[in-house]
Amino acid sequence: MTTPLTLTPGQRTDGSASLTVAGEIDMSNARLLAEALDRTTGPLVVDLTGVEYLDSAGLSVLFAHSDRLELIATPLLSPVLTISGLADITTTHGLTADSSRSSER
Repeated sequence: MTTPLTLTPGQRTDGSASLTVAGEIDMSNARLLAEALDRTTGPLVVDLTGVEYLDSAGLSVLFAHSDRLELIATPLLSPVLTISGLADITTTHGLTADSSRSSER
């Protein structure tokens, strides 16, 4: 049974838009993530710390918006974000216990 996907839009203290994502992102619900990302314009901080699973459908959605995303994740998602190359083209935080990783744009 799939963990339900929860998407919570918000605003950070600096005024930038944010989206907190929790649960599993897979082909059954990636459309919901895409719709949430489509509803915002400009830079967006996506907090993935509550995501337990991310498949290629979810990655595709994130790649489609990668030019404006800043990702916050946990080391659990590090392999999929790194191997897919998404960590190389977005600013990412929390992939390792010791440091954050930022790409140059």
